[in-house]
Amino acid sequence: MNNLTDCKLHQRLRDEFPVTETYIYMNHAGVAPLSRRVQAAMTGFLEDATVNGAVNAKLWEAEAEICRDAAAQLLNANTTEIAFMKNTTQGILIAANGIDWQAGDNVVTTAVEFPANVYPWWSLKERHGVQTRMVPERAGRIHVEDVASVIDERTRVVTISHVEFASGFRNDIQALGEICREGDIWFVVDAIQSLGAIEVDVKSANIDILAADGHKWLLAPEGAAIFYCADEKRERLINTNIGWASVVNPRDFLNYDLTQKPDATRFEEGSYNSVGLYGLRAAIELLLEIGIPAIEAHLLELTGHLIAGLEAKGYRVITPRTDSERAGIVIFDSDRLTPTEIYEILYAENIVTAERGTGVRVSPHFYNTTSEIERLLEVLPDL
Repeated sequence: MNNLTDCKLHQRLRDEFPVTETYIYMNHAGVAPLSRRVQAAMTGFLEDATVNGAVNAKLWEAEAEICRDAAAQLLNANTTEIAFMKNTTQGILIAANGIDWQAGDNVVTTAVEFPANVYPWWSLKERHGVQTRMVPERAGRIHVEDVASVIDERTRVVTISHVEFASGFRNDIQALGEICREGDIWFVVDAIQSLGAIEVDVKSANIDILAADGHKWLLAPEGAAIFYCADEKRERLINTNIGWASVVNPRDFLNYDLTQKPDATRFEEGSYNSVGLYGLRAAIELLLEIGIPAIEAHLLELTGHLIAGLEAKGYRVITPRTDSERAGIVIFDSDRLTPTEIYEILYAENIVTAERGTGVRVSPHFYNTTSEIERLLEVLPDL
């Protein structure tokens, strides 16, 4: 694990990101910029495919397995539990469509989820008679006791974002996972706003299914997502998207045999996004090289400094202040300025943030600095 307080090391890491030459980029909760090593990995694949066609296809497949190993390490998972998807939504759809539903079953989620973790569950009502129970937030938080209060004997799934996109609140997945384990309830986690920013341990949190695309905190390209399904739950999940690559002998094209692969790769129904996986591998390896604990500590320091500065200038901070209740996102607003006005004030100074809901979302990563936070605060007018 590296120490991000080492100035020389931190500068070398900043040099990995050409975006820093132009912008103070703090929209990693939206779409992250790519590092030089991710660009090099993807360019290397494209050069190979351009010059050699598919002559080196076996190397591409080997790269996917190296990427799978890295993803498993990041999650504290087994490689047999990792599959690759095109996005988070695809992974959640596999979960929603793969459970043996009965009319009257219910799903518990929150009323502040990103639509990717809402519509797949809502669609079950018409097809299977499944109810979705949406727990509201209180004071910007989802309370574990509120989730527990709507769980009953017909609850089959609890599904939640590890970090909420519109508030930055970090849900207590340890407590929720334990509730699900005790009740034999599927625990499904959308980790797109946490994976790469804070520790995600699928074993300690008793997560059954997890999905996360790579283009946010993982610092990878779009279209390269990680899907996790616990080994002990895989056979209970109906694979509704069986394709040619899902079966045990996928290259024996004319020997039609529907026997599925014995691991999570059964959910990979067709060809890989090879260029995306080259980028994803390089991105994950960079994160592992630095160490997630160091990244999390740095982000909590940056966001804590930002929260204090915003409040001192008169802005209303929506994100919780407690370290255990936040990650890399800070959302704030103002009675005097609209989110669009705040966003434009910052963007005019090449500070990249995002408008989300009624506020502005700031989401730095490990290569951002305290001086960049200070610059953002300097640009914002006092209220």
